[in-house]
Amino acid sequence: MICDVHAHYTPKNFSEFMGDRFASPTHLAVKRGLARHPFSDTQEDIDARFWLMEDAGVGRQVLSPNHPPYLPDEAECVTAVKMLNDAYADFAHRYPDRISSYVMLPLPHIDPSLKEMERGFDQLGCVGVNMNIVCLGRSIAETEFEPLYAEMNRRGAVLFVHPAGSAICSPFIIDYNYGGSVGTSLEDATFVLHMIAKQIPYRYPNIKFIVPHLGGPIPMLMNRLDKQGQGPRGHPNLAEAPSVTARRFYYDTVCYGSKPAFLCALEAFGADHIVRGSDYPVLQGWEVYRETFAYIERLGLPKELTDKILHHNAQALFGFEH
Repeated sequence: MICDVHAHYTPKNFSEFMGDRFASPTHLAVKRGLARHPFSDTQEDIDARFWLMEDAGVGRQVLSPNHPPYLPDEAECVTAVKMLNDAYADFAHRYPDRISSYVMLPLPHIDPSLKEMERGFDQLGCVGVNMNIVCLGRSIAETEFEPLYAEMNRRGAVLFVHPAGSAICSPFIIDYNYGGSVGTSLEDATFVLHMIAKQIPYRYPNIKFIVPHLGGPIPMLMNRLDKQGQGPRGHPNLAEAPSVTARRFYYDTVCYGSKPAFLCALEAFGADHIVRGSDYPVLQGWEVYRETFAYIERLGLPKELTDKILHHNAQALFGFEH
């Protein structure tokens, strides 16, 4: 069975608490075109989610929010994130064979985030950490976030990162209405680039990073990064080549079924580092849920590679296989 590492879920009480500060489908469903997709914690939506999972051959989803729950006020941010994590844990505990969740952190507040990470792993049963790539305008590669990486490294944790919808804070993308179609993939690539520059995966090698959307343009830039990225105008003091760092990550398969994109990422990163994701329910405005997985079996790959990517890599990464 397939493990979907990139699926979203929005509890209604959290959405109501956040209001317009959280671009949440539970109160902007009609505006964002997501009203027909089951994403909330109503029993109707939960039943419909499970039907879609069964239809697609998905045995388990690992859940996260589709937008960052970050607030500048520490107390309010902690309240919001605890509300979110409690709802996710409740869902996972009610359906332990179908649902798992990442622990969300009340960023940018570091000490509360460390406490919530501990609570998520030790009390709530979370299977990894979720962080958004941009936190209130700051890259999560910045030095102030390093205590979080140190703790994840100590735990050997999975870290799933997700675009914050910032379109890399660029008017060149935002003003031309490419925030969703292109900006998210540029955020993914920027995260990898910042991690390379800060050498975080090298210095914290026990963290198992998952980057969405096949890493955006990173697979096409590996050779260029190795040639130019280490030069005097780039980062001449890296401990390893950028391509080596990039291959430390895992990448999910969300790409609208693009064969060129998938094959490029497969060649760049290797089959062992490709895991299944759907970006549910965001992509389902344009393709049915089952199609986000079915396209892989039509790519003409050897069956052993297809089977590894669909049925084994994510399960092994999270320890779901026994």
